[in-house]
Amino acid sequence: MIGYNRPSISLKDINAVKEVLKNQWITQGKKVELFENSLKIKFGSKYCSVLSSGTAALHLTAVALDLKKGDLVLTSPNTFIASANCAEYLGARIDLIDIDKNNFTIDIDNLEKKLKKYKKNNIKIKAVIAIDYAGQPCDWINLKKLSLKYKFKLVNDNCHSLGSKYYGSIKYAVKYADVVTQSFHAVKNFTTGEGGAVLTNSKKIYTKIKRLKNHGIDKNQKIKNKVFPWYYNVDELGYNYRLTDFQSALGLSQLDNLNNMIIKRRKIAQFYNHKLKNTKNIIIPKVDKYKYHSYHLYPLQILFENLKKNKLSFFNYFKKNKILLQVHYVPIYNFSYYQKKYQFNKNDFPNCEKFYKNVFSIPLYPNLKIKDQMRIVNLIKSFIKQNSK
Repeated sequence: MIGYNRPSISLKDINAVKEVLKNQWITQGKKVELFENSLKIKFGSKYCSVLSSGTAALHLTAVALDLKKGDLVLTSPNTFIASANCAEYLGARIDLIDIDKNNFTIDIDNLEKKLKKYKKNNIKIKAVIAIDYAGQPCDWINLKKLSLKYKFKLVNDNCHSLGSKYYGSIKYAVKYADVVTQSFHAVKNFTTGEGGAVLTNSKKIYTKIKRLKNHGIDKNQKIKNKVFPWYYNVDELGYNYRLTDFQSALGLSQLDNLNNMIIKRRKIAQFYNHKLKNTKNIIIPKVDKYKYHSYHLYPLQILFENLKKNKLSFFNYFKKNKILLQVHYVPIYNFSYYQKKYQFNKNDFPNCEKFYKNVFSIPLYPNLKIKDQMRIVNLIKSFIKQNSK
């Protein structure tokens, strides 16, 4: 069975993990610090703290930004639920901004309309969480301008875009956002199995996250000198969000091969683009010229309203042919928790709603064989041909 994505693990990766497992320290050892330093260098941040997941990174970012009950956070409906949940954990409220119909990231015009509305009503926005969907960066220049104008904190949910570039720079995320969150889940552009990171240029944010991921423990040397060498203090509740040494070893090895894996992803995407661009009732992903898409996902839109069969039929057709597709994402406004709390109206999100009705993530990962790529293309074309009205 071919899935929409899968990890690419090399013998080098396996040996890196085995080396750590043979040593004394497999939890908080030297590889954790080496991984953090490598991420700082690669993505251009002053500070980095690795964590147990991308969700943990979002949660501690919300804590470090001092989100509290009643605060308002804006994000996109076209994202994994953690992008919204991180605010809800702390009693903050969320509102959703429709997506751009061409690149599926947060729409700048809709965002500014919402910001103006809230400002007119004297409601302050605490933060905006913008998602670099599928591997394509948001419009970060204009997001930064809005953050300065309306005085909110800007968070880049960068989990899809490890290795992407904005105006030629892989280090764009920290340049524009106050905080950047990353995910190293198994199907991301590189992996630690489960894992994540927070990158920032703020020492205050970094220090708080570093402490909170380790139960809130403070091992300040001044405290030890005043009491006992083994003493530590806890002055606020923290969490166990630490990443292990053997996971960090895998991350280091994977990070070293990131550029090569992105090249392979882009080559497959280019193959799909070339083979499908002239196919009726299909919309291939559009990429802005100043963006270097890393293709964590390949979101293909099928215009089912023009076909005899529906989206479920397309999914089952591929499943019957031993290929599992996925949908990224079920919009947040559809989930019963958020619907009950906020009574979102899907008509307020026409771009996201249309995208959700049409989109499938088709298989794309570095080790996907050319014969399988061709078979996927042929199956798509065959379904369209057989079911055109």
